[in-house]
Amino acid sequence: MSKRRFVTLKEAVQENHLGRTNYWLCRPGLTEAKDLQLVQATIPVGGGHDFHTHPELEEIIYVLSGEVEQWVEKESQVLTAGETAHIPKGLVHASFNVGKTDAVILAILSPGASQGPALVDVSQQEPWASLRKR
Repeated sequence: MSKRRFVTLKEAVQENHLGRTNYWLCRPGLTEAKDLQLVQATIPVGGGHDFHTHPELEEIIYVLSGEVEQWVEKESQVLTAGETAHIPKGLVHASFNVGKTDAVILAILSPGASQGPALVDVSQQEPWASLRKR
């Protein structure tokens, strides 16, 4: 695949993961990006991305549509279109669709590549396993 400067949603690298559909629009290998990743994710009603951390990546989550219960560590807030959450490198966070329609978000991660695991699931560990009332 050639590295692009323009990427449409039709050309994005599509990934179906745990009930979510991710569309990678920018990342090393797809574009010439070295320090950025951009993914648009569709979270179905009742779905989410349970508690996890990115040990080497900083992240911004921007809500395009829907209602997302966003957690950063032990603090949560419902975000709607146009609202963001910033997650510093290594902090535990989670995103859950609490609306009546699919939620669509953009996640911007930096740097573009890391040496260690990109994601560590902590959803089965305390206090994360019992923090959110389901």
